[in-house]
Amino acid sequence: MYKFVPRLKSVLWGGEKILAYKGIVSDQQLIGESWELSGVAGHESIVAEGPDAGRSLPELLAREGSGLLGKANYARFGNEFPLLVKFIDAKQDLSIQVHPDDELAWRRHRSKGKAEMWYVIGADAGAHLRCGFSEPTTPDEYVDCVARNTLTDRLGDYPIRRGDVFFLPAGRVHAICAGSFIAEIQQTSDITYRIYDYGRRDAQGRLRELHTEWAKDAIDYTVLPDGRTCYERRENEPVELVRCPYFTTELFELTRPYAFDLQAIDSFLVVICTDGRGRLSDDAGNSCTLHQGETVLVPARVNSLKVEPATRMTLLTSRIDS
Repeated sequence: MYKFVPRLKSVLWGGEKILAYKGIVSDQQLIGESWELSGVAGHESIVAEGPDAGRSLPELLAREGSGLLGKANYARFGNEFPLLVKFIDAKQDLSIQVHPDDELAWRRHRSKGKAEMWYVIGADAGAHLRCGFSEPTTPDEYVDCVARNTLTDRLGDYPIRRGDVFFLPAGRVHAICAGSFIAEIQQTSDITYRIYDYGRRDAQGRLRELHTEWAKDAIDYTVLPDGRTCYERRENEPVELVRCPYFTTELFELTRPYAFDLQAIDSFLVVICTDGRGRLSDDAGNSCTLHQGETVLVPARVNSLKVEPATRMTLLTSRIDS
């Protein structure tokens, strides 16, 4: 099992919640993101403790291969870790964005596309997220809305509270808005088309670049009856939130020890603690503490995992099913 040093990202729209939430100290300000698990070039996660402290995630993957990812995943992704996990604290509205799918991203950028999901950890009064279209819109109408600064009128706008879930397949227009504190799980990809940015200017006074035409062909214009993912909460058993070709994510709200049987899962397991604290132990005798704001990577070679809560714990787990 591996814990990693969080990569803290200071941005103009960032807030002050991440350090306190994770229980860490830093001189950085306006921290908008904590990259918990990343194989993105130039932003690779570094092991925080144990005999592999200081090693990068790509180094672990190069050494362990299918023992880390699983046989099918290693055949599919090779030495690229396929998920990126973040905590995001938005003090201001982020730009409205869309991500291309695998086919379009590869054709244009020789990159993978990006499907992602949000789990709401916290929300200020009035916090909301934008997701999908709320009324029929053609590609040409979309371009006109961007030019007329009326795009937000056409998007689904959802007030949020703790525990809300949104699945964002490639092509779905979306925006994280002020007061939102979320966990984000996504494909490893850095391809984003910025559609609209409220006319804001960067630190040099320049309008940020928009990718209006590129986004035009990437957008899924389907009108959503509800952009949220509905699920039924249950204690001490898995609750599936998202299942797609790129990740399967489950929610666990634990008040007593829970044992994961991983023998039939040909995948690594990412364990994200969003609330509480406890201890993890595996069948090889490895163990570690886990508390709110921490993430652990469990290699595919692990056959069983036990969670022993010291308090009520809320966990997100994510894997890639073959």
